[in-house]
Amino acid sequence: MAKLKFGVWIPTYAWEDAGPEHVQRITASIKKCDEYGFDIWVIDHLLSAPGLYGVAWLEPLNVLAYAAALTTRVRLATGILVLPVRHPVVLAKEISTLCHLTNGRYVFGVGPGWYTREFEVTGSRIEERGRRTDEIIEAVTLLLSKPNVSYEGRYYQFSDVTIDPRPPKLPDIWVSGGSRVPDPNEHDVPVIAKTVMDRVVKAGNWLSRCSGTQEWVKRDWGQLRAHARTLSRNPERLTFGHCNFTHFVDTSNDAKAFEESKAPFFRVMGTHRTYEHLQECYMIGSIDRINARIADLVGAGLQYLVLGPVTDDPAQIDLLARRVAPNFA
Repeated sequence: MAKLKFGVWIPTYAWEDAGPEHVQRITASIKKCDEYGFDIWVIDHLLSAPGLYGVAWLEPLNVLAYAAALTTRVRLATGILVLPVRHPVVLAKEISTLCHLTNGRYVFGVGPGWYTREFEVTGSRIEERGRRTDEIIEAVTLLLSKPNVSYEGRYYQFSDVTIDPRPPKLPDIWVSGGSRVPDPNEHDVPVIAKTVMDRVVKAGNWLSRCSGTQEWVKRDWGQLRAHARTLSRNPERLTFGHCNFTHFVDTSNDAKAFEESKAPFFRVMGTHRTYEHLQECYMIGSIDRINARIADLVGAGLQYLVLGPVTDDPAQIDLLARRVAPNFA
C-alpha cells in the first residue's frame, strides 16, 4: 500500500453551548496532532450553512494562531478558507503573520465557497465567487512576494502596498473543489467545473470534496489529470488530496459503528439529509470499513487525506493514530 500523509480537521465546531471544556478538547486535539505528526487543518464557515451542515466553525486564522503556540513540527492549514468573504490586503497581512509565527508551517488552503448567505452579508454575490477567488489568490501571492505592490482587478484594486514581514518562501496553495450532491437552494452541481480545474492545475495541489460520492471523487481526479494535459502540464506533478468527515468507533461491527455514529453526525450535519445520504458521502462505519474506503482512494492515486472527527473527543485522534494511519505508512 502506498504511503499516505494525514491531516486532521480539528473540532472547531461553533456549537451554541460551547464552553471552556470545548476549548480544552480542541487544545488536546491540537497537541495530539503534533505528537503523532498529523497536519492541523481548520474549516471555515462564517455562518451555519444548512445546505450541508448544522453548525458553523470558529474563525480559522485565529485558531491557527492559537495552534501555532501549541505545536512545533506539523503544518497548519486552512481547509478551506472561503476567499470571497475576505479582502486580499488584510488576508495577506494575516498570512504573513502566520508564516512568521509558525516558521513557515502555514498552508494556504482555499476555495470559492458555496453558501449564498455568507457572500450577501460580506458585500458580494455568489455569482462572483470564482472570479473573486482568482483575484484574491493573485493579489495575495503578489503581496507576499514583493514590496510596493499595485493591483488592478475587477473587484480589488490597490496601489503601492507593502506587507511586512514577507515570508522567505510562499506557502503551498491547496485548492478545494469538485462534484457535490446538489442542494436545490445552492449553486453547486455534481461535476467539477473547468474554472476549478484551471485553479487546481495552476496551484498543483487538489483537496477533493466529501460532499459528493467516492466514485465522483475518483472521476474528478481523472478529469483533472486529463485537464492538466490539455494545459500542457504534467499530471504527475499534481497532488491528489481528499477531505472527509468521520467518527471512529473501535469495533469491527458495522451495525454498531453505524448506530454509534448517527447522533454525532446529525449534530454536525443537521438532519436535513438522510443518514443514508450521509453514509454515501462521509466515512462512516467500522474502522475496517473506513480503512477499505481509504485504500480504494489510495489505489486511485490519493496522496494526502484530511479527516475530521464529528465530535471534539481527543480520543478520536488516538484511534486515527493507532487503527488507521499505520495501515498506510
